[in-house]
Amino acid sequence: TEEGQIHYQVEDGIFKQLCRQAQNDPDHEYLLIIDEINRANIAKVFGELITLIEDDKRLEEDHEITVQLPYSKDTFGVPKNLLILGTMNTADRSIALLDIALRRRFTFIEQMPDPTLLSSVADVDLRQLLTQLNCRIVALLGRDYQIGHSYLMGVDSPEALHFAWYRQIIPLLQEYFYNDWARLKA
Repeated sequence: TEEGQIHYQVEDGIFKQLCRQAQNDPDHEYLLIIDEINRANIAKVFGELITLIEDDKRLEEDHEITVQLPYSKDTFGVPKNLLILGTMNTADRSIALLDIALRRRFTFIEQMPDPTLLSSVADVDLRQLLTQLNCRIVALLGRDYQIGHSYLMGVDSPEALHFAWYRQIIPLLQEYFYNDWARLKA
């Protein structure tokens, strides 16, 4: 301002906008997808809102909770027709405490590798390749480190297989077995 003061204009963020949209349209479900939610600083992302997204704390639920937002002073709650889907990679052990905190509050569905979704390319049975690779990984590291089927989905040519193997799978294995060439070779 002319007086040398700084003022910030309060604007609704994506989460608040989506909550308001869902609240004003209760006949439809809305979905917010947060990829690799465990990579975020949950305290900074949600703050006290972490409680508001629990099923029984949603608007119109038995233990409904609302808060007064600090800047806008609006009353805010999360509608029950807003679904939140968060993905997490359980192989990342740095998220163990966060994982436990989230598991206390939310439903989890484990998605393990599914070789049946794959086919063959250039006489290479991708189902068998993924199955054998994951058997070795489980034996050496544990089940949480398995390679997902997504690495090989859509592989429809020898060139695509070469790319997936040498540019995606091998670098991941090198990370898994950093400085352990004997186990990497296995």
